[in-house]
Amino acid sequence: MSWDEEAREIERLRALAALQGGAEAVAKQHARGRLSVRERIDALVDKGSFREQGGLAGATSHDADGELSGFVPSNAVIGTARIDGRPVIVCGDDFTVRGGAYSPAGMKKAEYADRLAVSRRVPNVRLLEAGGASVSGISGVRGRSGYDFVAGATTNRALIEARACVPLVAAALGPVAGFAAARLCAAHFSLMTRNAQVLVGGPALVARATREDVTKEELGGPEIHGKSGVVDNVAEDEADAWRQIRRFLSYLPSNVWGAPPVAECSDPRERREASLIEIVPRDGRKPYKMRRLIEAVVDRESFFELTPGYGRSQITGLARVAGHPIGVLANDPYVYGGSMTADGAQKLRRFAELCDSFHLPVVSLMDEPGFMIGTQAEQQATIRHGLESIFAVQQMSVPWFTLIVRRSFGVAAGCHLGPGGLVVAWPSAQSGALPLEGGIELAYRKEIAAAADPDARRRELEAEYAEAQSILPRAVDFGVHDLIDPRDTRPRLCEWVEEIALAVAELRGPRSYTSRP
Repeated sequence: MSWDEEAREIERLRALAALQGGAEAVAKQHARGRLSVRERIDALVDKGSFREQGGLAGATSHDADGELSGFVPSNAVIGTARIDGRPVIVCGDDFTVRGGAYSPAGMKKAEYADRLAVSRRVPNVRLLEAGGASVSGISGVRGRSGYDFVAGATTNRALIEARACVPLVAAALGPVAGFAAARLCAAHFSLMTRNAQVLVGGPALVARATREDVTKEELGGPEIHGKSGVVDNVAEDEADAWRQIRRFLSYLPSNVWGAPPVAECSDPRERREASLIEIVPRDGRKPYKMRRLIEAVVDRESFFELTPGYGRSQITGLARVAGHPIGVLANDPYVYGGSMTADGAQKLRRFAELCDSFHLPVVSLMDEPGFMIGTQAEQQATIRHGLESIFAVQQMSVPWFTLIVRRSFGVAAGCHLGPGGLVVAWPSAQSGALPLEGGIELAYRKEIAAAADPDARRRELEAEYAEAQSILPRAVDFGVHDLIDPRDTRPRLCEWVEEIALAVAELRGPRSYTSRP
C-alpha cells in the first residue's frame, strides 16, 4: 500500500497556495513599485540558500463531499538562509494575501522565527509589509478580538528573548501598521524605503479618532520617521535596503555569545592624516566637520552611520579599526554646537546598548559643550534623558576609547566616558564646569558691568580661564591618560584595538541592567 493519495493532496495544497500569490497578485505588487515576498528574500540572501519552513501553513476549505476545495496560505514566509555566507533566519510578510494582515498561522510562524533564531543563535531578519489588525483580530472570526489572556502574549515574550540574544533587523518595505510597526521598533537595526509608511493607525482610523485628514505619507512616511527615531535609516529603494542590512550584519557577531568578526584590512595602521592638525579651529565658536574627522581615523570607507536624522547633535555609527568592528560616538558641532539634547541622549542610550549587547568597543570623539538649555530643552526633560544615557554608559562592559577633541563641559561629558576607558586628548581640548562663553558672564556679571571697559574685562577673564581649562595641566596631573598629536590618532586607535582584543573575546552572554532614571 503506497502513500500516493496523500502525496497528491500535498501537491494540491501547493497548487492552491500558488494561486494566492500568482502572476496577477505579483503584478499588482510590482505596479506599486514593490517586490513580492519571495523575490525580496531571493534578492537579500545568498543565491540558492533559502530553505522555507511552514509553506503549507494556512486555512483550508472543503466542499459538501469533504473534498479540499480551497486553501489560503499564511501571509508570513519564513525559513533559513545565508547572508554573506553566515546563517540567518528570514521572515517576510506576503502583502498579496489579505494585505499582509496577520492570520493565526502567520503569527505562529513569526513567533517561531524568533524562537528558531534564539535556539540556533543566528540573526533574524524581518521584511515587513503588513496592514495591521482588523477589528476581529487575527482570527478573522466575527465576535472575537484581542489576546487570549490565559495564554498571555507569547509572541511578545519570544521577541524580547530574541532581542536579548541575537541581532534583529527589520525593514519596512510598504505600509506597516499595528503589530508590524511595533516589530520594526523592536529591532536592533530598523529601516524603511522611500515608498513605505509606518503607522500606529491608518488615515481612516485617525480621521475617526482625531478628525485629522491626512495621507499615509503625512502620517508615517520617511520624511516623518527618518527624523522621529522610529527607524534608524531610510533606504532609497529595496536594493539599497538589502545593501544596508548586509552591511549592518557584517559588523556584528551572530549572537551575544560570539565575538565581532574581524575583517581583512588594507588601510595602513600607521597612517597619519596631515589634515587633522588643523581640522579644529582655534576660535572655539567655529564648527568643523566631525564626520570628516571620523573617516580620517577609522579604516577607509568603513564608517556606517546609524540614525542620522534623529538626535542630530550626536553622531552614531559602526566602523572598523585595523579590521576590528567598533561603535563610533561623536558630537556634531554643526547642530546646537554638539550639545546633548533630549533626543540625542535617547539616541546615545540605544546605541550604547547595541554596542554592549554585541561586544563592540566604543570610540567616542568628544566635543561636548554640555546639556542643551532653554525652555524647549526643559520641556523635553533633557536632564532626565541625559542622566539615563549616563547610566547606560556606566553600566557597559565593553572597552571605551575617548578622545577629547575640543570641549568637555558639565555633567553631559559623562555620556562619553565609559567605565575604565582609555581617555586621550588633543592639544585643542578644554575641560571645565561650563563653557567660557556663558560661564564668565554668569560668574562675573557684576564685575564686568562695573568695569570701565566691560568688553575688555570680559576678554581678560576669558583669557585667564581659558588657560585654566587647558588640557595640558590635566595631562601633567595624570587627569587624562595621554595627550597626543592629532595626526597620531589612527595609529593610537590601532594599538588600542589590539590591546583590548583579549578582553573583547572574553565577553559572553546577554546583558542585564539595573533600574535607570
